[in-house]
Amino acid sequence: MSHPILVTGAAGGAQGSTGRRVATLLLEQGIPVRALVHKLDSRSDELRQRGAEVVQGDLLNPASVQAVTRNIERAYFTYPVTDGLLEAATIFAAAARDAGVEMVVNNSQFQGGRGDPAFRDLSHAPSFRNLQHRLVDRIFDWAQVGAVHVQAPPYYENVRALLGRSVREQNTAFLPWGEDTTVIPLAGAEDVACVAATLLSNPGLPSHSEYPLVSATPTVRAIVEALGRAIGRPIRYVAITDEQWADAVKERLNPHALDHLTHLWQTFRRGEERYQTTDAVRTITGRNPQTLEEFFRQNAGFFA
Repeated sequence: MSHPILVTGAAGGAQGSTGRRVATLLLEQGIPVRALVHKLDSRSDELRQRGAEVVQGDLLNPASVQAVTRNIERAYFTYPVTDGLLEAATIFAAAARDAGVEMVVNNSQFQGGRGDPAFRDLSHAPSFRNLQHRLVDRIFDWAQVGAVHVQAPPYYENVRALLGRSVREQNTAFLPWGEDTTVIPLAGAEDVACVAATLLSNPGLPSHSEYPLVSATPTVRAIVEALGRAIGRPIRYVAITDEQWADAVKERLNPHALDHLTHLWQTFRRGEERYQTTDAVRTITGRNPQTLEEFFRQNAGFFA
């Protein structure tokens, strides 16, 4: 490709770091990458050493976004779970349209199965953050920038972060997930990034504008048992209240993320939707999605 692919969030964040994964996958294929980072540090230095064009910028600054989208045909958009998503997406969509961008792969959130009447229904969003993602999808569609929405549920990395401390210290998962029969839809950030990178690197345009990515639909009991097998010791699950959980994690999560996850747990506990895995990862990348137990085995040291 003669034009570089713009990747936002390229330095990576605290959880899935899909932007960094997408940038790395593209660079490994010899595809030029313009990496937008919020600050210059060792992570951006590493990207530059790999061959990326590193640009420091702010998705909430229109001038910054307009500058970074010049001479770009394709882009990956992602935004951390904090305030500002709607503003950042609107600024980015406007700049992409003005720049004549042909495709924006948008890192969105899972919105329910296609057979569910609540699919894409704004009134049925399980959290305010999820509602914002549904609005962002429409903003990119209206901008006519070839938007492709990669819609994923919570990442395996989120589960790792939620379980890490209590499993290390007490071999116990203290979570507000209700009964151990509660189903938690999940996907691996590695697979999300691989799908996005494959779409961006393919010279043709994809046949669909949205790809729900659900790699696993385990019960809470299955999650705990998979972790136990992966790290070689039994783990027990103890259900706690939303209030107890919020008090335990309030120092680690910003209010926006805390509100989002609390409402997600309430939605999962109600069990009103029958989640199903999707074949998008296999269809787009040609390989099977990573399983939760495979992820736990790769990250066993995190629970040591």
